[in-house]
Amino acid sequence: MLHRFAHPYTISDDVLNCPFYYTPDAISIAAADGVRAMIAEHAEWQDEVSMGKMFGALVVRDVHGETGFLAAYSGQIAGRSDWDGFVPAVFHYLHPDGYFRLHEQQISAINHNIYQLLGDECYLNAVQMLRQTDEQDAAEIAAFQQQMRLAKQRRDARRPTATPEECEEMVRESQWMKAQLKRIRRRQQTEREPLAQRVAETEDEVTRLKGERQQQSDHLQRWLFSHFVMLNGKQEQRTLLDIFADSGSIPPSGAGECCAPKLLQYAFLHHLQPLRIVEFWQGASPVGEIRHHDHYYPACRSKCLPILRYMLQGVRVQPNPLEQQASMPLHILYEDESIVVVNKPSGMLSVPGKSSRESVYSIMRRRYPTADGPMIVHRLDMATSGLMVVALTEWAYHALQRQFQQREVHKRYIAVLERDISREVPQRGTVHLPLRADVADRPRQVVDELCGKEAVTDYELMGVDEDGHTVVSLVPRTGRTHQLRVHCAHPKGLNCPILGDALYGKVSDYLHLHAQSLTIVHPKTGQTLHFRSPCTNFAMRS
Repeated sequence: MLHRFAHPYTISDDVLNCPFYYTPDAISIAAADGVRAMIAEHAEWQDEVSMGKMFGALVVRDVHGETGFLAAYSGQIAGRSDWDGFVPAVFHYLHPDGYFRLHEQQISAINHNIYQLLGDECYLNAVQMLRQTDEQDAAEIAAFQQQMRLAKQRRDARRPTATPEECEEMVRESQWMKAQLKRIRRRQQTEREPLAQRVAETEDEVTRLKGERQQQSDHLQRWLFSHFVMLNGKQEQRTLLDIFADSGSIPPSGAGECCAPKLLQYAFLHHLQPLRIVEFWQGASPVGEIRHHDHYYPACRSKCLPILRYMLQGVRVQPNPLEQQASMPLHILYEDESIVVVNKPSGMLSVPGKSSRESVYSIMRRRYPTADGPMIVHRLDMATSGLMVVALTEWAYHALQRQFQQREVHKRYIAVLERDISREVPQRGTVHLPLRADVADRPRQVVDELCGKEAVTDYELMGVDEDGHTVVSLVPRTGRTHQLRVHCAHPKGLNCPILGDALYGKVSDYLHLHAQSLTIVHPKTGQTLHFRSPCTNFAMRS
């Protein structure tokens, strides 16, 4: 299982790189290339891998001081988690006659019953007839109510000159029509009842089966995660249920089956010292997500962060720069009694997060202790630099919020992309790609045509720098999380990540995305204010 390198490599330290933020070094790339060579040996994998798969490598040192690497893939390939040369699953649960498969079959049988009930011809006919009946009944009621309105108009017109006998007649007509409306509704209900009963019987049974399915699925998931017993660097053991319980959550589906936990589990079981870890994508990008062939990626956070935090106890690991405190200047471009406009540096949070990092909010609170209201009107990603407006009064906050909500604020960003795309896309255009959060890997966002929120970005290519990177102007019409980053990186967008985008592209010195200009209406004076921050770090400026 331990693969030796064809050429010797020198490792200057015994500190494992941070799995959540890293740039692969020479030995990490050599290990990844070794895994790629192993993939190429499996002709029977190629169709499945071409559709997209995450692989990983862990450089380790054995008890004799010899260095080699372990190989892994996420989940299964061809339904197997035990291919030769790759680390096995933490827990093998796919045996055909095993507990998991048997209970999975029971859940599948429930699904089959649900599909049969919902696809039954009698049920579908009853649903259609009920829908038609409801439409006809609604039309009948609407027509009669229109008659009632016309009759009332006629009575109102007659009433000023009507005799007492005519007034009594009009009262009787009104009473009869109201009673007739009730009779129509009772008749409709009586005629509708048998159809509704037939539909309800099927749907009640479907609801019961769904409840039974949920109960069995929850039980099976708990059983599964109780059998994923994870080791850490101290040779301690905990189940996935216990690990996630510390954060008050339950393991998400697929937890423990990603590359990093599998690699570390095998290393700890065989007393191998972890030195370098890399994960890389092979094949096509998933629908909605952004994964580029042969690109390296950090471990996912929703599934792997709690697991790796436990597993890496007892292991020397490089600190995550995204969680480290850093002293950064926050330049103020404009301030009065109502607002402040600042130039946020890359690496500073807009609002406090889970780490102890400084934020625009915390700095503003110290500088303006008497300010009231939430202060932060809008946000920039931690990695994004540029202009932000901060409200010093609650009234100013709400006034600016309305401007953002009504899309009256104009923002322009400058970004540097990974390569020259001037021959791939028009010089200017608009990207329409709806976005939602990737619940399995927050804060990553995915494109979702059905459930995503509208996200629209205007772009213009400004030129290509001397290193072959495209400089692009980006004007967001909407303000979704990671909107500009996804619209640049996604195949249906500009199909080229922003330089230094560790989430959707490749790690670099920093994210080359800068909020260059901001136009707002002053909440107190009504004056239109234009602010501009030069892109001092970018090779080309606009």
